[in-house]
Amino acid sequence: MIGLTLSWGLNGVAAKLANVGYNPVLLTVLRSAIAAVLVFLWCRWRGIPLFQRDGTLLPGIAAGMLFGGEFFLIFLSLDFTSVARNTLMVNTMPFWVLLGAHFLLGEHMSVRKWLGLLLAFAGVSLVFSDKLSLPGPDAIWGDVMGLGAGILWAVTTLVIKGTRLVRASAEKLLMYQLVVSAVVVLPVLPFAGQLLRDVTPLATGALLFQAIYVVAFTYVVWFWLMRRYPAAGLSSFTFLTPAFAVLMGGMLLGEPLSLRIFLALGLIAAGLVLVNRPAKR
Repeated sequence: MIGLTLSWGLNGVAAKLANVGYNPVLLTVLRSAIAAVLVFLWCRWRGIPLFQRDGTLLPGIAAGMLFGGEFFLIFLSLDFTSVARNTLMVNTMPFWVLLGAHFLLGEHMSVRKWLGLLLAFAGVSLVFSDKLSLPGPDAIWGDVMGLGAGILWAVTTLVIKGTRLVRASAEKLLMYQLVVSAVVVLPVLPFAGQLLRDVTPLATGALLFQAIYVVAFTYVVWFWLMRRYPAAGLSSFTFLTPAFAVLMGGMLLGEPLSLRIFLALGLIAAGLVLVNRPAKR
């Protein structure tokens, strides 16, 4: 899990580097398409069925559209804001899931989880109020898009939890998201402006790192772990993702890191720990 969260933290750096060479819309399509091919080959090799009728088609399409919108916003956000600020915004996802599950799925929250939610929102407020780490005057729009990506990620999770997708195999669920997100974004390409920017080996390597390693490999490892270890224990590690992203953005990209960013990271991490902490029996 430490290795996975480090990889997911580096994913923000890779997305920022890939944006230098490729338009965010094109990145969304290429990343999903490349990963979909690899996951499909994995399923064929392992004999994992993907095409049986199980009533998941419509919710699968919905999840894929939300997945595509989420990563389009992430890539577009990184044109405006820093990796640290973007990752903190995106990783508010668990708290939007809590709210949605409370009001839509009847999963009532405890006082401890409400406290975790309040800590997270305090962290988000600190990010928005921090002027020292702003990479530019338009960074606030990038922050808003990152927050929107986190909300779409949460809605995707709620769609999965509230439909027949909850009984689908992890590989089939991932294939829905990858294939549909690639297809639905394709019509936007002609209107996206310049698709190829400063295409360098570094930008292309960053794209392939995301598609081949992060999506096609680490997501499968994550699903493998989820089937073998308690979900609560695994999810408690996920607060390391924004921590690694903040540090990697500063170390590898030279992004400005102010005290408020680290305080925001601490508040969001504390909120995640409270939310994921198992209830006492």
